[in-house]
Amino acid sequence: MGAPYSRSMDLIAELQDVVGPDRLRHHPLDLHVFSRDAGVTAGPVAAVVFPETTDEVAGCIRVAARLGVPVVTRGAGTGLAGGAVPTEPSLLIVMTKMDAVESVDTVGRTAWVGPGVINLDLSRRLDHLGLHFAPDPSSQQSCTVGGNVGTNAGGPHCLADGTTTAHVLAVEIVTADGEVTVVGGEAPDPIGLDLRAVVVGSEGTIGVVTRILVRLTENPPSVRTLLVAFPDIAGAAGTVSDIIAAGVVPAALEMMDNPMVRAVENYVHAGYPVDAAAVLLAEVVGFADGVTAEAELIEGIARRRGATDVRIAADDEERELIWKGRKSAFGAVAQNAPDYYLHDTVVPRTKLVDVLTAVYEIGERHGLTLLNVFHAGDGNLHPLVSFDAEKPGMTERVVAAAKEMVEVSVDAGGTLSGEHGIGLEKRDLMGSVFSDIDLDAQARLRDAFDSSGLLNPDKVLPEGSRCFDRAPGAFAAVGP
Repeated sequence: MGAPYSRSMDLIAELQDVVGPDRLRHHPLDLHVFSRDAGVTAGPVAAVVFPETTDEVAGCIRVAARLGVPVVTRGAGTGLAGGAVPTEPSLLIVMTKMDAVESVDTVGRTAWVGPGVINLDLSRRLDHLGLHFAPDPSSQQSCTVGGNVGTNAGGPHCLADGTTTAHVLAVEIVTADGEVTVVGGEAPDPIGLDLRAVVVGSEGTIGVVTRILVRLTENPPSVRTLLVAFPDIAGAAGTVSDIIAAGVVPAALEMMDNPMVRAVENYVHAGYPVDAAAVLLAEVVGFADGVTAEAELIEGIARRRGATDVRIAADDEERELIWKGRKSAFGAVAQNAPDYYLHDTVVPRTKLVDVLTAVYEIGERHGLTLLNVFHAGDGNLHPLVSFDAEKPGMTERVVAAAKEMVEVSVDAGGTLSGEHGIGLEKRDLMGSVFSDIDLDAQARLRDAFDSSGLLNPDKVLPEGSRCFDRAPGAFAAVGP
């Protein structure tokens, strides 16, 4: 047997000593299952572990470092940019068993939680205390808080509240050499460099997050949810800009185009207007009088922009059904085809119509089925291509079209990602928004934490960013 096989056996044996046989996977079928996230890319996995403690995570990293095996961290696998997909045989550390809500401070409104806690479960556990965790990605029923930290996830209600980085005060991480450290703290503005903000959004390239101190948000006393129908995209986009210009920043401002509205309504039956060219979902929160005034202002703006119907949820049940439609959008497209490719760019609100027009043209030119749903309030676009990957050449067409959509967004003054991260998907496009000096600075920062490139190699930063770069396969190949 060759060296890779021997090294593989050493890896399995040493990992078993750390986590035991029941929380170690190395059968080829298991490795295949964990070879991809929710995106379209797959990669080689050497072994999969499910640690339950920080010490076990540190032990696994030390084993990998000693044997020269890259380490990739994974949550629930809902990522869409290939951030948890290895580029060479790697140890996959899956954090889903570290799902404890360790402590809750109702006075300070904070909680220490494990990275494997499901996003929506955290808010459900806190509901009786009148608190919740504000970031609410569309995948919140399955995504983990650790994954949210990795990509700096957002969600519909991050327009007013901010993305994950605004709701994380501290993180415990295991570094590439197996050391455990905590960055950040309970103080709202700690002294020194804000390394917490460096870790949030670093996609597992800085360290493996094992505990998170999250900021909790008080449940609003009153809520109004509006579902507004428009005969064209321009009217809906103009309404978004007018609302913000009027000095109102709603909790959420979401848009769907007609193909997405039809898919969602057929899937959820929430009463969405299937004849509308575009639907705007707006939500305002606060005290009753202020919420009523803001809802009336939004309705007035929408009608002046040509809205054909304005529906205000009558109660919590109707509100939850409306939001179920929005949160089920990505699942709803399975009615059209077995696969989808979802992008995540950000453009100025004033350029929404121009960019969407270009996106539709790209989809039509490539002969693709395109649906749009996005966080209109902050210009975070999610053009979604529904397709069948089994058709020859289809995936290549989809990826080519997606690249053009990113270029259109960047040319309009936008950026590469609002919440999905860079991962593999947009790594080689980083040069379109960052200069060589910018990329070098980012590479130097990463190098300061992980000079060996052990943690999630080949992600985020393109080849040539700095001397940090290494040839693909520089780590010893370790097979199943």
